[in-house]
Amino acid sequence: MAASNSSFDQTSAIATKAKNGEDFSVHVFSSSTELLEKLHEKWSSVKQQPYPAMYSSVFGGIILDPAMMVIPMDDHMVHRGHGVFDTAIVLDGYLYELDVHLNRFLRSASKARVASPFTFSELKSILIQLAAVSKCTKGTLRYWLSAGPGDFLLSPAGCPTSAFYAVVIDEDFAQCKEGVKVITSAIPMKSPLFATMKNVNYLPNVLSKMEAEDKGVFASIWVDEEGYIAEGPNVNVAFITSDKELILPSFDKILSGCTAMRLLQLAHKLVEQGSLKCVKTTDITVEDAKRAAEMMYVGSTLPLLPIIMWDEKPIGNGEVGELTMALSDLLWEDMAAGPESQRIPVPYA
Repeated sequence: MAASNSSFDQTSAIATKAKNGEDFSVHVFSSSTELLEKLHEKWSSVKQQPYPAMYSSVFGGIILDPAMMVIPMDDHMVHRGHGVFDTAIVLDGYLYELDVHLNRFLRSASKARVASPFTFSELKSILIQLAAVSKCTKGTLRYWLSAGPGDFLLSPAGCPTSAFYAVVIDEDFAQCKEGVKVITSAIPMKSPLFATMKNVNYLPNVLSKMEAEDKGVFASIWVDEEGYIAEGPNVNVAFITSDKELILPSFDKILSGCTAMRLLQLAHKLVEQGSLKCVKTTDITVEDAKRAAEMMYVGSTLPLLPIIMWDEKPIGNGEVGELTMALSDLLWEDMAAGPESQRIPVPYA
């Protein structure tokens, strides 16, 4: 009986230690060499490097080793979300609309009260050089401006300088020709101050996307407090009415998407041809939006994604619309072979 009690006590003690995590041993890296070996071990199994190059103002240059593509934990963008970002695409060896995206990037930084350590021209030069060194001819170029590393406090007063990071992402994308289904999001959208700047606080966007995926659809649509259509989780949205009007929601409470702005410019070609009646931005109610003949998401790598069903009800006839694809063709042609003002050739070595 005593032996049995002893066995029980031992088992109980082991269970208690396991519960308290006492038997879980955390490895301590004894040197930077050992740590680098571990990081390289992780990347050695990757057949194709998805991030061929990164720039860090903290390091002061371009990094080609994926194991070293890191940012400091005490960077205020990491622990306080104090930073902004933007994206440009690389297509067939050209950077598309880089100037437009950079201008928006700096407007966002101004709203977030983050001063750039570089001028517009210097930022542009860094990004072009980064794209060239990466040798990536098709993908995205994503870049961030942070309050910078310094401490773990709320105020950035302890950060000596802001930080600029950029990474080239080697990814394939193509013109979207298949329609998707969407829902109205139940996740509260950002206030206008934060929605109109492209900041790194994307938790509402993430939850909105996950909410849609949970319901088996592609993404969602945000509706503002007044009942007007806002945007998707990381894209703009556009409609074609039964009168053949192209309408986008007003940009006063949402992000002014660069691709959406370019769409508004290019769409006038269809007006001139008589395919569209007009092009405009205005407030759109949910009721009017759901009566649209065609609907689409608008974003950099799409550039248009047809929407054929919303909240389990078809948009128009429930098929991809001809005008949607005509607009998509205009944007894709602009991306692939547009004017020099829109496309910068990457000077690969």
